[in-house]
Amino acid sequence: MSQLLIDNITVEFPGRKGDFIAVESVTLDLQAGEILGVVGESGAGKSTVGNAVIGLLQKPGRMIQGEILLDGNRIDDLDENLMRALRGKRIGMIFQDPLTSLNPLETVVEQLIETIDLHLKVGAKAARKRAIDLLGQVGIDNAEVRCDQYPHQFSGGMRQRVVIALALCAEPDVIIADEPTTALDVSVQAQILDLMRGICRDRNVGMILITHDMGVIAEVTDRVAVMYHGRLVELGKTAQVLGQPKHEYTKSLISAVPRSDRRIDRFPLVTYIEDVGDMPDIDLDAHWLGQAKAYEKNDGPLLKLTDLSMRFITRHSIFPSKRQFLTAVDEVSFDIEHGEVFGIVGESGSGKSTIARMITGIYQPTGGKIEFAGTDLTALKTAKEINPWRRQMQMVFQDPFSSLNARMRVADIVAEPINFHKQAASKEECREIVNDLLEIVGLGKVAARKFPHEFSGGQRQRISIARALATRPRFLVCDEPTSALDVSIQAQVLNLLKDLQEELGLTMMFISHDLPVIRQMCDRVMVMKDGKLCEIAATEDLFNNPQHEYSRHLLDLIPKFGAS
Repeated sequence: MSQLLIDNITVEFPGRKGDFIAVESVTLDLQAGEILGVVGESGAGKSTVGNAVIGLLQKPGRMIQGEILLDGNRIDDLDENLMRALRGKRIGMIFQDPLTSLNPLETVVEQLIETIDLHLKVGAKAARKRAIDLLGQVGIDNAEVRCDQYPHQFSGGMRQRVVIALALCAEPDVIIADEPTTALDVSVQAQILDLMRGICRDRNVGMILITHDMGVIAEVTDRVAVMYHGRLVELGKTAQVLGQPKHEYTKSLISAVPRSDRRIDRFPLVTYIEDVGDMPDIDLDAHWLGQAKAYEKNDGPLLKLTDLSMRFITRHSIFPSKRQFLTAVDEVSFDIEHGEVFGIVGESGSGKSTIARMITGIYQPTGGKIEFAGTDLTALKTAKEINPWRRQMQMVFQDPFSSLNARMRVADIVAEPINFHKQAASKEECREIVNDLLEIVGLGKVAARKFPHEFSGGQRQRISIARALATRPRFLVCDEPTSALDVSIQAQVLNLLKDLQEELGLTMMFISHDLPVIRQMCDRVMVMKDGKLCEIAATEDLFNNPQHEYSRHLLDLIPKFGAS
């Protein structure tokens, strides 16, 4: 008998324009100790299946057909109180977005203790000890100290580890893991996947692993289910499905996975689905945006960092000797040439995003110098001095939903930097620029009147790119721009960035934990660990002959998939 049986379920979301079927007639079974992977496009219904199992379908969504059984007992018809008792204790859930899964007003240990004490009834002291042990198990160093910090004091990868610890703390029989490694670098991902495999093997726990990472599927799952438009199109043993896929969609999806064994010119698209396209054929030289090429080139590199450092206060005190600091970046020096795509890799907490935020002025460095186009930005004091330079550098953030104002229409979001930097002579000219930018990123001017929530994750990232291009920058910082996207949308966005970089002569800094993507996008790569620079090398040199031990360690951890 299956540990978990999802039997012919259909989930619909009623709406004013008719009912939307998110999942249609899906049947899956999960054996004790098995890891079942579920893959597919954004909107394929993967997460909806997981939410149905744990009773967290967003209203007015509802199951209109089928049933869900745990150890032979039906659970989809339980009342809320019985389901709440089951949730966490018998079925654990690892959510994709750790920031929305954690309470920002409670310390990490308080949230763990609450769950442990609710389900295991072990008392506060034993619950705290178990919480600290769990944090250590999921790879959080110095857990006894860090457990008393708040979620915002952790990096994205660290927060995801906390969420995984929360899912494990009540020793569930089944775990639903919804994109559990999306925000994690390869080293932490390897730790988490090893931990998951060990839990399933040692405690006979069944796990449904929902992910868009085909490398993760290849590494850890026993079987894999492929979903498309709410339907199950293929199901079988992982080696068979990935090695000899039967459905055309599965074949197309596998072909779009970025290669790590060699560099290619463009990312293959998932041809089975309707192609939303790359950058349209627009003459950018004659276009308003083409003026981004008009910047006068300085002698030497465009960007030069010298002994750049950043320390954060982790414990405040009126006595300087009792203050505690975290050194996020420790005397890092490098430069980026005009027109170069420069990659930065390293594990969570290595200082990658901190460097990006110092360059773009979000953080003020505690030491060192940032020179841009021959000007020392750290010596500038007033907004009047700084703004002309800040206009020339823009940032595309990791999470497009949280970086876009949900209350603003897309037209206003893209127009905001244009108006702030006074780049348009009139409202009419601003509107024309916004429409052109939306055309360039493949959304069309019809997107201007909509709100961010009306778009998919990949489309929202295109809005972020349009906003970043609005000031005609010469330097673009991309901080994990595709980590939350499935492989087909990732291919479209990365091809768009490649096109824009080549057409406009943009200089780019590309931060990612996805090493195959780094290989395809970047001319040179810098490897960081614990705030320090380990190695800088030409991309192919780094992948073929890494010099630093840590670089070799990262490359060894890339999930092996296909020819990779």
